[in-house]
Parts: sequence; structure tokens; C-alpha cells
Amino acid sequence: MEKYSPKIDAYIEKSQDFAKPVLNYIRETVHEFCPNAEETMKWSFPHFIYKGKNLCAMASFKQHCTFGFWLEKEMKTMQEITQDIEKNSMFSLGKITKIENLPSKPQLKKAIREAMELTDMGVTMKKTAPSKTEIEIPDYFQSALNTDQKALNIFEKASPSFRKEYITWITEAKTETTRNKRMQQALEWIAEGKGRNWKYERK
Repeated sequence: MEKYSPKIDAYIEKSQDFAKPVLNYIRETVHEFCPNAEETMKWSFPHFIYKGKNLCAMASFKQHCTFGFWLEKEMKTMQEITQDIEKNSMFSLGKITKIENLPSKPQLKKAIREAMELTDMGVTMKKTAPSKTEIEIPDYFQSALNTDQKALNIFEKASPSFRKEYITWITEAKTETTRNKRMQQALEWIAEGKGRNWKYERK
């Protein structure tokens, strides 16, 4: 991992024009308040790592960007910031189309510092304990689900068999490229309420 990764440079360069200033602003702000942060690509989008742990991450799509903290559910600052934000995309800061959509610099500073403190304390992201009939969701698939609030909500409420079919399909991928393609396809189908084998189900 590097403090400024060429992979993140390339990611920003390939993003939509509206997204570039937003991503660069987030990047510089994270490094400003967390000088020890390192950059890496995980699950096809940029992450900022602090002391070997995921601190925060950002992503860009065709019409919006997203940004959030790995431990945001444990963060008082984020709960204050996101009270009036419609949580319809990855993380809880909503769909960002310009720098002005982001919290203020003082708020971001407070959030970044809190995330660092929680990491220093050894706080980790809480996972729902799987029942006996379920298999655990891999971190990379959970992260992908977090990018699509609709798919996430449907998947969390779905039957164990519905979930198991998708998890098995994704975990059995032989390469990371195949796995990423399957996750992308899975998000589309899940958001539409379709099971893994919906094409073969009786209509």
C-alpha cells in the first residue's frame, strides 16, 4: 500500500468529470487529518487504510459519488451528520454530485478523527451472527451490497436459501475478475427482487 497510490490516480482519472473534484477533495481531506493513511483498491473502489484497518472509502458512479467510514454505525459524528440525509447509496452520506454535498471541513475533520480513535481502541464492524441454516456473507460481498441500499435491504430480508444461492455462486468464482462480474450482476438481480436462478423459475 502507498500513501498516494497510482491505482487511485487512475480511478479518479477514469471517473466522470463531475466526480473528479469531489474525489480529489475527499482524498486530500483524509490525508490532511489522517497523515498516516495509506491508499489501496478493494472491491474495485478506493479505500483509505489506517494502521492496517479500513478507515473510510469512496466510489464514483455514472451520476454520483459516495463516501463513508467503515465504522460509521459506531460513530456519533456520523449519526449527527446523517440525520437528514436520504440513505439511498453506499454508506450513509447519500449521493454526492459536488463538493458542497459533503459535510463541512470541520465536520469531516471530526469524523475522521473519531474513526481513527475507534480504530485505535480496536473497535471493529459488527456483523450479524449467522443462523444455523445460513452461511456467512464474505466481506467483499457485504462491501458490494453496501454500495446498493435497495439490494442490501432486499438481501437482508430474503430467505436463507435466496441468500445462500448468491453467496455460493459468488464464492465459487475462480478468479477475482469473475467474482467481481458476478457481484455486479447479483446486485442488479437482487435489487429487482430476483433469485439467483430466476431465469429458470416458473412464471
